Amino acid sequence: MSALAEAAAPAKLRSRVERRLRRTLPPRAYHAAVGRYYDLRQLAGKGPGRGRLLPDFIIPGAAKAGTTSLYGWLVRHPFVRAAAQKELHYFDYNYYRGEDWYRSQFPLQSERDAFAAEHGRPFLTGEASPSYITHAWAPERLARDLPHVKLLITLRNPIDRAFSQFQMTRREASEPLESFAEAVDAEDERLAPLLARSAADPHFYSWWIGSWSYKLRSRYAEHLERWLGLFGREQIHVLTLEQLSSDPQGTLERVHEFLGLPEHRYEDLPHLHAGGYELAIDPETRARLAEYFRPHNERLYELVGADFGW
Repeated sequence: MSALAEAAAPAKLRSRVERRLRRTLPPRAYHAAVGRYYDLRQLAGKGPGRGRLLPDFIIPGAAKAGTTSLYGWLVRHPFVRAAAQKELHYFDYNYYRGEDWYRSQFPLQSERDAFAAEHGRPFLTGEASPSYITHAWAPERLARDLPHVKLLITLRNPIDRAFSQFQMTRREASEPLESFAEAVDAEDERLAPLLARSAADPHFYSWWIGSWSYKLRSRYAEHLERWLGLFGREQIHVLTLEQLSSDPQGTLERVHEFLGLPEHRYEDLPHLHAGGYELAIDPETRARLAEYFRPHNERLYELVGADFGW
């Protein structure tokens, strides 16, 4: 067996065991069992995160607002290193695994030290999990565990963001309602019991919250207020998908300045279609949502000191 195969074998076994435990145990017991396993590995000095970094920056959302493009472009910067994958979902779905598991997803401290010795400054690393921004527990967990992390928050015209999410949930067969208007009208009633349970139980999460939160995830002001209550304003940089689309290089340069990265010119940045699905949304539904989001947008503009024209 090759060295690579030998290294992969324990991980595959752990994955099979975890899947079996998830099927047979209640969520609280499953989380406790898996978390205890990683705690014991760490105590034995065999934790997979030993000697590894924690993120310098996180992109916590919003979903369907350009997080994939922003992260993909950032990790092309010569002074940025990617995590094991873009979306780690540690502070929402995987928090029970513990910090050692989270560290295992990032580069080694020794790699950063060697890079700094060669280039005169260390690289940065980070991740992007767009469900963090609206999760009931993620902001507080993140503020407690990474109080000095920098946050990049991407937004988008709230109507286009909501409709883009609807299109995705329909493609994934997560939305039984056929029209966007029906789904928006049903949102509050469908989500109310799930959100109440999520707020009361840190072990509970329903995928339907993410699937059906069309208006919720587009009410940016209420989410941003939570994050601003936990982090300093200097730790948060807000940008929009529309800015990434109309001026990608300029928008990235402002991100570089925020993160303290040296200047870098990107080549072949693809065009982002930020205009949404305006022709596919019923005009009456769009007008109704524009009125619905108006006070939320006005509050957002006050918080960030900019009018995005939504």
